[in-house]
Amino acid sequence: MKERHFFTNYLKNQRDFEGISLHQADLQGLNLQRINLTRADLSGANLKYTDLSGACLAQANLTNVDLTKAHLVGANLTEINLIGADLSGADLTGVDLTNADLRCANLNNVNLSKARLQRFI
Repeated sequence: MKERHFFTNYLKNQRDFEGISLHQADLQGLNLQRINLTRADLSGANLKYTDLSGACLAQANLTNVDLTKAHLVGANLTEINLIGADLSGADLTGVDLTNADLRCANLNNVNLSKARLQRFI
């Protein structure tokens, strides 16, 4: 599904985008609360200031993603790939990062209050 079709379907209240490829997509500043992006490929995407509160990103590929000041409160990030991601200033309050891969990720000023941090790299 191309980026244009993603936006069209999202505006029609579709929230299940499991397995979608949005490689290098520009999603900056969007409100994507409670979206299902399980196993999605968002590698290289721009998600600055994006609201992903309550979203499911389990097993998603977010390699080299820009999540600067993104809002991910309560999101499911289990088994997510965040290698090289920029999470500076992001709010990850209450997220589940079980088995997440955070190698080389920028975690400056990240809020990890009440986050579940089990078996992550």
